[in-house]
Amino acid sequence: GLLLVPEGIHPGERRPVVVCQHGLEGTPLDTVAPKGTPAWNSYKSFAARLARMGYVVYAPQNPYRGGDVFRTLQRKSNPVGLSLFSYIVAQHDRGLDVLSDLPFVAADRIAFYGLSYGGKTAMRVPAVLPRYAAVICSGDFNDWIRKVATTEHGTSYVFHGEYEIPEWNMGDVANYAELSWLIAPRPFMVERGCRDGCAPDEWVAAEYARTRTHYLQRGIVDRTEIEWFDGPHTINGVGSFRFLERFLPIATMARRPE
Repeated sequence: GLLLVPEGIHPGERRPVVVCQHGLEGTPLDTVAPKGTPAWNSYKSFAARLARMGYVVYAPQNPYRGGDVFRTLQRKSNPVGLSLFSYIVAQHDRGLDVLSDLPFVAADRIAFYGLSYGGKTAMRVPAVLPRYAAVICSGDFNDWIRKVATTEHGTSYVFHGEYEIPEWNMGDVANYAELSWLIAPRPFMVERGCRDGCAPDEWVAAEYARTRTHYLQRGIVDRTEIEWFDGPHTINGVGSFRFLERFLPIATMARRPE
């Protein structure tokens, strides 16, 4: 992965961290790719922008890369009650150990921000690993059980080539609202482009309503939000950056980049 350390950290100072997770077939370099490159269209260089704001940023390599190479791993894992995320959770747990040992990192202020398959990671990994202090799911939050199983809508994974997507017993255990309840009471945000073709807005809105109701009933509704923006399957980096500034403030905040 890539570790981005901002300039200007004083001796003894500990900064919050944002773990920035790439999507399907991506690499950490995609999260820092500049304007004019293909990766910019999806990632908007969000990892580099957050580092310029003053955050320590870690962009790890997740294993969903290589076509059937990683899908074969999923198929081998399912019959023994595991999934691809069984390995990803362990990888991130170790990554948190390493980050927490760095002298310039505030170990209790590490956030997770992922797009697409990185958004899938955002829903699953922090639900299991409580050391993630805040979570942003971009371009993935969904009525997940319907998204995986329905034959009545063209966005369903039934009609697409990602045959690894059905996870062991997932439909019987949790939809995305339930995963967000496991993240609570930590701050949780959804970033959603209204032209994102991964699902209809109505599916996303209905599932997020269940998330918000849970936070409301626990008296912590101020810790969750959804940002709808006029865009496709991409990082927006507007409301999400404000969300991070709010819940993981930096004592000496650098100028927010345009």
